[in-house]
Amino acid sequence: LRGSKSFTAALPGETERNGHGLGYKSVSVGHLEAPPLSPSRLSLGRASSTATSTAAPEQGRPRDYLVLAIFSCFCPVWPINIVGLVFSIMSRNSGQQGDTDGARRLGRMARLLSIVSIVLGTIIIVLYISLSVR
Repeated sequence: LRGSKSFTAALPGETERNGHGLGYKSVSVGHLEAPPLSPSRLSLGRASSTATSTAAPEQGRPRDYLVLAIFSCFCPVWPINIVGLVFSIMSRNSGQQGDTDGARRLGRMARLLSIVSIVLGTIIIVLYISLSVR
């Protein structure tokens, strides 16, 4: 027979907590005095990256490429550059809230969309000028 790792112990004030009027509670060996969970761990949403990035050295604020995204809005590829601007703003908001991983990811997407918009816009402008000169 194997012995169980749980036992019954009398904990002070437990009669008020368990509602049964019994002064005993069955607990496991590893769970006697567990610290209370912080309020951020009680949420059902995705965990913030600040909890995982505290061990890494501080690298500064991630780039949001807002100037590049605003510059790309002058190119004639409006659906792509507007989405790049939105990603850039979302990256800035994530960085201000402390979510550095999310800010980096959104910043990279904003940079990609802005560069694609500038390249496609330049191609469209060059083609328009070359075809209208004829």
